[in-house]
Amino acid sequence: MIVDLSQPVVSGMPVYPGDPEVEITPALTVAEEGVNVLRLHLGSQSGTHVDAPCHIDDALPALDDLPLERFLGPAAVLDARGLPPRAPITPAMLGPVSGRLGPGAVLLVATGWDAHWGTPGYLAHPYLEAETARLIVDAGVRTVGVDALSVDPTPAPADLPAHRVLCGAHGVIAENLRNLGPLLEAQAAGRAVEVSLLPLRLHAADGSPVRAVAVTT
Repeated sequence: MIVDLSQPVVSGMPVYPGDPEVEITPALTVAEEGVNVLRLHLGSQSGTHVDAPCHIDDALPALDDLPLERFLGPAAVLDARGLPPRAPITPAMLGPVSGRLGPGAVLLVATGWDAHWGTPGYLAHPYLEAETARLIVDAGVRTVGVDALSVDPTPAPADLPAHRVLCGAHGVIAENLRNLGPLLEAQAAGRAVEVSLLPLRLHAADGSPVRAVAVTT
């Protein structure tokens, strides 16, 4: 089964406060020029996207400095649903997936907050405590995704603690995922989950929108 984990990219879609607004308009049309071509205006962090380490520090690797293996692999899905708004995801919550974490694994954090997409409540998402991020990195994981606006609170502390830990380890962060529930069900049933978060090949980029998908077997 293939599961689409991506939010649709449309004009006026939600963006992180202060990021460029998304606008998609016709550039060429069949009626006028004989072909359809869209004009895209969006930020590198628009919609379902990945952050490169240099998103928070110019000295860290850019998107095209990272191996492609960083963007796909076997997934461990953490069930963090049911938390109240702006609640921390604590180290103790990693327990159920601790045996699945290691080099090459992709940790997906299911908060259920994608249900709030397009509403003011989307900004009140749960977030990773810095110590939780450290334990993830210490386990060898270098790719973390979440079905929320950020791994840090919104608005974020100036030092972006969870970003700082994950990106500082040359990790990749995927944000604004959706539809992680079926992956939790597959994992509970003993089925393998593989995830792909492949970005556009943007030179020296801090991040990129992705078509995030998972395959369960």
